Amino acid sequence: MANKIDIKTVDEIAHLARLEFKAEAKEEILNDLNRMLSFVDKLNELNTENEEPLIYMTNETNVLRDDIPEVTVSQKEALKNAPKKDSDYFKVPKVIDQT
Repeated sequence: MANKIDIKTVDEIAHLARLEFKAEAKEEILNDLNRMLSFVDKLNELNTENEEPLIYMTNETNVLRDDIPEVTVSQKEALKNAPKKDSDYFKVPKVIDQT
């Protein structure tokens, strides 16, 4: 294995990601990251000299329809079953707190 992750690296990653871990969780993360690195390192054993990079998973392309605007529900119909409304809009509780 070329690179090995240590607790210091786990702490740096946790700091950058704004995460906090207990000591036992750090050990688990350390083991998981080192297992991932060893898996990726195993891929280096493969001969990829004549392999083209994979850009797309398939050769298929999306077939999209033209976007044609149309009125499917009128404003009156949309407001018809609203629990709270005024003449033009839905009324909802305030969700932004000014603290």
